[in-house]
Amino acid sequence: MIKVLLADDQPLVRTGFRMILEAEPDIEVAGEAGDGACAVLQCRKLQPDVVVMDIRMPVQDGIAATREITAQGYARVLVLTTFHLDDYVLAALRAGASGFLLKDVEAVKLAEAIRVIATGNAIVDPAVTRRLLDQFARLPAPPAASATRHLDGLTGREAEVLALVARGLSNAEVAAELWVTETTVKTHVHHLLTKLGARDRVQLVILAYDAGLAGSPS
Repeated sequence: MIKVLLADDQPLVRTGFRMILEAEPDIEVAGEAGDGACAVLQCRKLQPDVVVMDIRMPVQDGIAATREITAQGYARVLVLTTFHLDDYVLAALRAGASGFLLKDVEAVKLAEAIRVIATGNAIVDPAVTRRLLDQFARLPAPPAASATRHLDGLTGREAEVLALVARGLSNAEVAAELWVTETTVKTHVHHLLTKLGARDRVQLVILAYDAGLAGSPS
């Protein structure tokens, strides 16, 4: 069973999510929290696998709570919020969130996202990804010294793969771009995760921006 903690300051929202998730045979709602500070305490107590986290909450917001939860290794975090909060996407991912979805996500996709994150992978709503990449494209590139420091130890091919991942390409699309097999790309991505100390593919995008490799979205 995948143990989930629901963190949202609106009881009605939590009730709706609980009803959706408790209908799934492999997901258990272990607890709820009405603010970020409570979410951190509940994580320490209940040891959930995944926290479904809102951003705007009293006492402690979702970004601060996410940073504390992931830093302590309590759980992986899936952030759910509304479109007008998309400016917080990058902050949430930098805080350690493994996923970012909009609150109007279909029930089946919410359950699937929790399963994906529980297995150690990452997921971000495609619409959010496009906005994130657009934001990357508008921001000034970091200093060259910073890029060099981030890329130390990468081969030329790994740097190419990282740049394409930063553009939002899937493994299959990267393989087609570089004229290699998808298995080869998966190997390169695995090496990138290891060498850069990234948790998942989402963080690779962030690290690619920090290294000056995030170009315009594809």
